[in-house]
Amino acid sequence: MYFDIKNIMGLSETDASSRLESEGYNELPSTKKRSLFAIAIGVVKEPMFLLLVACGIIYLMLGDIEEALMLLGFVFVVMGITFYQERKTERALEALRDLSSPRARVIRDGTEKRIAGRDVVRGDIIIISEGDRVPADARVIHCVNLSADESLLTGESVPVRKSPSSEKDTESVRPGGDDLPYVYSSTLIVQGYGVAEVICTGTRTEIGKIGKALQSLGQESTFLQKETGRLVRNIAIIGFFLCSLVVVLYGMINAKWLDGFLAGITLAMAILPEEFPVVLTIFLAMGAWRISRKNVLTRRIPAVETLGSATVLCVDKTGTLTMNRMSLSKLFAAGKFFTIRTGADGKDSLHENFHELIEYSLLSSQIDPFDPMEKAIKETAEKNLSETEHVHRDWKLLHEYPLSSELLAISRVWESPSGSEYVIAAKGAPEAIMELCHLDVARMKDLSGKISAMADEGLRVLGVAKSTFNRESLPKVQHDFKFEFIGLIGLSDPVRPTVASAIQECHTAGIRVVMITGDYPGTAANIARQIGLVDHYGIITGPEMDAMGDEELKKRIENVCIFARVVPEQKLRIVNAFKSNGEIVAMTGDGVNDAPALKAAHIGVAMGGRGTDVARESAALVLLDDDFSSIVQAVKLGRRIYDNIQKAVAYIFAVHVPIAGLSLIPILLKWPLILTPVHIVFMELIIDPACSMIFEAEKEEADVMNRKPRNPREKLFNRRMILISLLQGVVVLIIVMGVYGVAMLRNQGENEARALAFTSLIVANLGLIMTNRSWTRTIFSSFRTPNAAVIWVFSGAIIFMSIVLYVPAVRAIFKFSYLHPIDILICTAAGVVSIIWFEILKFFKMVQPIRN
Repeated sequence: MYFDIKNIMGLSETDASSRLESEGYNELPSTKKRSLFAIAIGVVKEPMFLLLVACGIIYLMLGDIEEALMLLGFVFVVMGITFYQERKTERALEALRDLSSPRARVIRDGTEKRIAGRDVVRGDIIIISEGDRVPADARVIHCVNLSADESLLTGESVPVRKSPSSEKDTESVRPGGDDLPYVYSSTLIVQGYGVAEVICTGTRTEIGKIGKALQSLGQESTFLQKETGRLVRNIAIIGFFLCSLVVVLYGMINAKWLDGFLAGITLAMAILPEEFPVVLTIFLAMGAWRISRKNVLTRRIPAVETLGSATVLCVDKTGTLTMNRMSLSKLFAAGKFFTIRTGADGKDSLHENFHELIEYSLLSSQIDPFDPMEKAIKETAEKNLSETEHVHRDWKLLHEYPLSSELLAISRVWESPSGSEYVIAAKGAPEAIMELCHLDVARMKDLSGKISAMADEGLRVLGVAKSTFNRESLPKVQHDFKFEFIGLIGLSDPVRPTVASAIQECHTAGIRVVMITGDYPGTAANIARQIGLVDHYGIITGPEMDAMGDEELKKRIENVCIFARVVPEQKLRIVNAFKSNGEIVAMTGDGVNDAPALKAAHIGVAMGGRGTDVARESAALVLLDDDFSSIVQAVKLGRRIYDNIQKAVAYIFAVHVPIAGLSLIPILLKWPLILTPVHIVFMELIIDPACSMIFEAEKEEADVMNRKPRNPREKLFNRRMILISLLQGVVVLIIVMGVYGVAMLRNQGENEARALAFTSLIVANLGLIMTNRSWTRTIFSSFRTPNAAVIWVFSGAIIFMSIVLYVPAVRAIFKFSYLHPIDILICTAAGVVSIIWFEILKFFKMVQPIRN
């Protein structure tokens, strides 16, 4: 009696939920969330915190308790902002970890479904096949040619055979050795197909017992982070030198060493660009989260910054450009074609002469297929053969010869209850089936013409053959059977409706789309015409690639956008050829053999719906819906993220110039100090949220997909951006110093001059935020692309500034005088003037975009 998966009900959802609640998730302990205390410890280690503490100590030594308490209050505010940023980043990464959890095919309530691996429970019935990671320790109840790589547990690289369990036994056996009826969590299925019952999950699995941790999304040091680290280090060195110089000069000139230390620490706080690491951490983590909302999971954070540089997208045809919803459309048998048409009764008008072709197509398919082509074959058979002698529900499956790179065909051996012979059904690439049938040259030439005709209609063509065998022991290879050619089946797969527009968007963005398929050139050309992919430069086939050297391939691919009859192993050559030509390559893949190409590509993109676990583990991105347009959306977001990082960096450079200048210039001119640590910290309360909220949430520029890809060698801190940012800061510094100088010349007093200068600085700071939201659109134009974070940050700044100016106790700590409405207008005008010049340049299109 043969195994029928339809008879298995599996657990009910109620039972599964109950076991999940009582036994916990199927996962090993991972890095715990950072507690509030841990985050506080992290803040304590930050240079800015240490500088604040140092300032507080000096104020206490000077007897200024109010100032010390104010700084202490700011410490808690800074910790609050840091906690918010940490939790925002952590929530984004948690969402990515949930998505990146290995997936499992289970049967529950009699229905096959895919769930997160962490949701698998004891007693679940799981379906495993080539390329899958086993989600939990399980007992094999049925398998065909099942082998697993258990090197993760045993250290042995040779795959081991599996056999079905003869009796129900929930006591597992240690891994290692052939013909054990158990599979183990995190091991890899390298061949065959199986059904198993889960017996252990989480820490109770073999991998859990030896303390191995499952792979998870990790934070990596990116090129941007390294570049930023070097910049921060260099600025810190310069800042330390200047601070030491200020302390010495102030102490020697004024003989007030404590005040000198205070002035030096103030300058250090003004110069230190501690926002840079915050910007990169938050932008990249939040960027990965935003990309996941477009159905693209980021498994490796560096892919976020690389996306905007992609120049070539190599994509599979089936399932990515097409719907992967196959249907049998055309048949060829006994020298005749037949087009399948569905009648009003839902049945196909299938002529009896083609029943045998469908019969053996079905016999060569999985009993409960997952592959779309086999699903289409089964659907046609059920519609047309269910009441005929061509459906064999009582036949027993004895053996399966799987598809291999050497022979692109699969054969299944059946035993009939009444027959003395074994029946073998084979299907696969027409060339492989013709090879199995040992056809003569004339017959092969004739069939090749029929195959090309079907392929030119955009159909995926498979050959079907049959054989019989009457010996007891089966041969090791398919070639030892005497196959008889039956015919050809043509399957249609409609193009996804969003692909054509996405292809056009790629062309506009300077990204070349390359289609790679195992189908015939005619099929590939037909699909290319439907999606608007340029094919007039010709098509390269897999056999043609084999005949080419690497140098010739490099030259040919400069203009070719279609590769047909390609096997997965050849994808690696295609990737390397493009890379040799200086292209930044994104490559899609779904199978075990795609893994090398996915790893070699700058951006490997695995299929989430139909892809194997091996492909997903090798890729930087996982396409959750297998839709090409999702890749294009991810590229668009990648460009937006990089643009926004540059905007935030430009703002940081600009805003630190006036802060540092107002801390240093009064000392050099022997003026009263304008800024103290309290003022610097107040500024940081605006700068940090502006960087982490406003610029991160900024929408993409209108031309984001109308420009060429970014040069990956381009530095984030390019010279032009730094010079313009510094110029912005210098203009603000001149205006604010002018306000302070005029107030001092008019004898308005030190406190009023300081209040006027600081208020002007705050207004100018808000202006810098607005003007750096875009280097191509004016502030007024930017209002048409709303950013909710702007309202929150601006409202907070206005409220706190009002408290500082008009609450006497706070005003005294800041050493301000009362400002009248006319004073506020003057400060507002000064702040606006400090950035209006840049807005005028933008209005007359005299400023190039922030990018290179």
